[in-house]
Amino acid sequence: MRLVIARCSVDYAGRLTAHLASAPRLILVKADGSVSIHADDRAYKPLNWMSPPCTLKEGQKDGVDVWTVVNKAGEKLIITLEEVMHDSSHELGVDPGLVKDGVEAHLQELLADRMETLGEGWSLIRREFPTAIGPVDILGRDADGKTVAVEIKRRGEIDGVEQLTRYLELLNRDPHLAPVKGVFAAQEIKPQARVLAEDRGIQCAVLDYDALRGIDDEKLRLF
Repeated sequence: MRLVIARCSVDYAGRLTAHLASAPRLILVKADGSVSIHADDRAYKPLNWMSPPCTLKEGQKDGVDVWTVVNKAGEKLIITLEEVMHDSSHELGVDPGLVKDGVEAHLQELLADRMETLGEGWSLIRREFPTAIGPVDILGRDADGKTVAVEIKRRGEIDGVEQLTRYLELLNRDPHLAPVKGVFAAQEIKPQARVLAEDRGIQCAVLDYDALRGIDDEKLRLF
């Protein structure tokens, strides 16, 4: 990971345009190729970012350092670094991944055993399917034989959709699996997360924990 603290301005050009005026910010360049720009607030949420796969080119314009980040869709994130206060790189190694709590882990186990609740003819390939950035909760196939990646949360929020998006980008590079579609499954899905998921072609599934345990006939609701 590369960590840069700099006074910078940021311009995004893609499906729309956006501009961040000059200010001190934190820039993170991760081993997976992602680039994100952070302010000293907003908790974990970046002001702007580019998800992998993307490329970062460092150059200069009028004597000022300029980074240009381009993704496969041709969208650009242009970072103009007026003053660099800190620049360091750190090798973090392979992350062991998030250890899920009891309910989340049990939801994964139940859904893996009952893939047909997502759709008639659905089947399991593997739980905790490994990728370079961590394991996908469930990898399965739908009734048409297409690969499906399922990410499971107790409460579905935007960060969960982003996580599944990154998994899908990696999985779809594998010709033996592609095309891979996504299902974002949770006991509760926040409206903003649902909008983002639908915009990215990800299906949402609201899980009923008691129903999956056989307490009720209704098992889940797909939207």
